[in-house]
Amino acid sequence: MALKGLDIFKLTPKTNCKECGSPTCMAFSMKVAQGAAEISKCPHMSDEAIATLSEATAPPMKTIKVGTGDAEYTLGGETVLARHEKTFVSKPRFAVNVTPDMDIDAVLAEANKVDYDRIGERMHAEMVYVEYTGDAAAFTEAVKKVAGKGKTIILACKDADAAKAALDVCKAEKPVLNGADASNYEKMVEIAKEAGVVLGVSGADINELYDTTAAIEKLGYKELVLDTTGKDVKETFATTVQVRRACLAKDPDRTFGYPSIVNLSKIAPNDEAMQIALASVFILKYGSIIVMDTMNYARGLALYGLRQNVYTDPQKPMKVEPGIYPLNGGDENSVVLTTVDFALTYFVVSGELERSGVPCNLVISDAGGLSVLTAWAAGKLSSTSVSKFIIENVEPKIKSRKLIIPGKVAVLKGDIEAKLPGWEVIVAPNEAVQLVKFLKDLKANGEI
Repeated sequence: MALKGLDIFKLTPKTNCKECGSPTCMAFSMKVAQGAAEISKCPHMSDEAIATLSEATAPPMKTIKVGTGDAEYTLGGETVLARHEKTFVSKPRFAVNVTPDMDIDAVLAEANKVDYDRIGERMHAEMVYVEYTGDAAAFTEAVKKVAGKGKTIILACKDADAAKAALDVCKAEKPVLNGADASNYEKMVEIAKEAGVVLGVSGADINELYDTTAAIEKLGYKELVLDTTGKDVKETFATTVQVRRACLAKDPDRTFGYPSIVNLSKIAPNDEAMQIALASVFILKYGSIIVMDTMNYARGLALYGLRQNVYTDPQKPMKVEPGIYPLNGGDENSVVLTTVDFALTYFVVSGELERSGVPCNLVISDAGGLSVLTAWAAGKLSSTSVSKFIIENVEPKIKSRKLIIPGKVAVLKGDIEAKLPGWEVIVAPNEAVQLVKFLKDLKANGEI
């Protein structure tokens, strides 16, 4: 941060009104300096002070918003080079590459087959990258085909007239116009500014990219993304990493402080295995938008899982809210199962329970976001915690008195039964994948 807490405090109204959520203006100032609060939280800060502080306390990489509605995404805003230093902020987004000569509807339909939830996050290709191939009319028609499809549009076009015509079709959806370079940036800035869209900047090499970005900033436009795609894999990787390092260095160069676009369709065309490998690299180092030929489960299962792991805040456990989750039409008479609030455990277990088709109630208690054995070892999952949660939250709502506990903590069975009079405690298998047969057998034998 360019300003310390005391510097920020000098610009506050010093009323200690507490409307920002902090007890004093000094406490608020310290939070802002640490990045834990935004300047806008203070309702009494002058416009001049907000402008000064917003610029001084902004992250070295600018935060950019693209798209609208459900297809609006935040890019950039990063503050560290390595996730373990603090956390990464804005996860990379995947774009499917299309050209006017393709069957665009078929390409999108194929990509849209990959659309699923994993640990509460929707996994799908969020963007579509429309590439200009020389025919302005065909390009506009291609844009019409992707408009209104619920995806953020990226217009890859360096022809000013063609870009303007395409923007007339889709500018309400706030696309990215990826078309500025050393030869046309002035025209492209005018077009992007008029349409109110983010402008993509490219260069023949990293030096030209820097100079062009600096020239655009001098024109007063800073809603930018940097296309770091080079002529081959080596150049693309080097440019992408150097851009990120430059803006996050000890003395950051904010000319490079923007999100990036990496086009794998250009550096590894029609090579699925290479694109998957490269996408995994640029999830880590440091693509904000990653363009691929298509999206399918071979790509998605690996890449979305990696992205979620890397872009989850390591300082915060992945948790679900404690409560009762009815599955398969479960009601007050359905059997009760319990597990911990670790998100991955919840989604694995709930997925298997749904697959069984047996009506049930999955009860989640607060275990600190830890896995079953870790929570048990730490004392977060115990007979006391389980019985207390059942008595306070389940018994008033559920008539069933059969409770299935995780197999890995079978040792808790006797204590739980002692603390829950009238309940029958059943021990589940050790592995979630065994739950389907286990529940079906219980139901077939009339035990639940």
